[in-house]
Amino acid sequence: MRRKLWIWGGAALALLVLSATVALSIGTVSVPLVHVWEILLHRIPGWGERIPVEWNVAAEQIVWRVRLPRMVLGILVGAALGLAGASFQGVLRNPLADPYTLGVSSGASAGAAFLILFGLQLAWFGMWTVPVVAFGTGALTLGAVLLLARTDGKLRMETVILSGVVMQAFLGAFVSLMVALSKQVINEILFWTMGSLALRGWSYSLVLLPYLAVGTLVLLSCGRAMNVFALGEKQAAHLGVNVERTKLVVLVAATLMTAAVVSVSGVIAFVGLLVPHLLRLIVGPDYRLLLPLSLVGGAIYVLCADTIARMALSPTELPLGVVTAFMGAPFFAYLLRRSRRGDRGQAG
Repeated sequence: MRRKLWIWGGAALALLVLSATVALSIGTVSVPLVHVWEILLHRIPGWGERIPVEWNVAAEQIVWRVRLPRMVLGILVGAALGLAGASFQGVLRNPLADPYTLGVSSGASAGAAFLILFGLQLAWFGMWTVPVVAFGTGALTLGAVLLLARTDGKLRMETVILSGVVMQAFLGAFVSLMVALSKQVINEILFWTMGSLALRGWSYSLVLLPYLAVGTLVLLSCGRAMNVFALGEKQAAHLGVNVERTKLVVLVAATLMTAAVVSVSGVIAFVGLLVPHLLRLIVGPDYRLLLPLSLVGGAIYVLCADTIARMALSPTELPLGVVTAFMGAPFFAYLLRRSRRGDRGQAG
């Protein structure tokens, strides 16, 4: 298993570096790939003096001040959504689960839309008012879902999913109501609900990074328990897994990561659903391998989608959530149909 992790992990990291380099290179103004690396290395103390300056100042400003902060945030957003999606699928024992199953995205969107509708975007924390409130409403949604899902002091997985669907529908209707009531700010609310990395500086990455770091440590440590969960909760308990504690820890960690992502980038769909499912078809169901690869795979997916969002209708930029949906929905439908055919073949 460790050998497979090194091989697949190395390949995934190499693809991530390539995707990041391309994302920094292409745009309204193209920068040669060689110059991208030279600009980045030129900023490293001790290396800058060794690299001759062969690029213009405008290219360096575009790479360093405009594209690099956006690329880093895209990596963090994708990594968080990919890991959260794989974790939800593992603990819920459902390959169709994703970070939005528990209604967190709708909860965060409801808080953001409320502020935008009433002009309170800068009311309490300046530019951070919308992210802070969106994170808070997303976390409150998690609490409501877990409260609804408790039966006799235990979390039942089918009840968690149903509770999440109920909250998603209710809060989604609430967001739609605010869109219908809004006039001058309707585009701003819709843009938030469709997700974007535009106009996001380093400070947004610093907000998300602690949640991703802590969540990654917690969730990766649960990989072995998720493998045992595949046998059923009773068997997992017999093998020494604290079932209720593990479910609660994974759900809370993955949901808080998702809430943090939505608070800085808006709603970006299909990353946590598609990436783990695709990786499962390639590397198998071992969550000790699937979780770290979903972390890197989600980052690659969001980077590629964001590059398409910037370039497809340049100079007009598409919302990132729209691109991920266009990319993810048809491909996931193909994967779902393929898996159904496999099930029929095994049954025959």
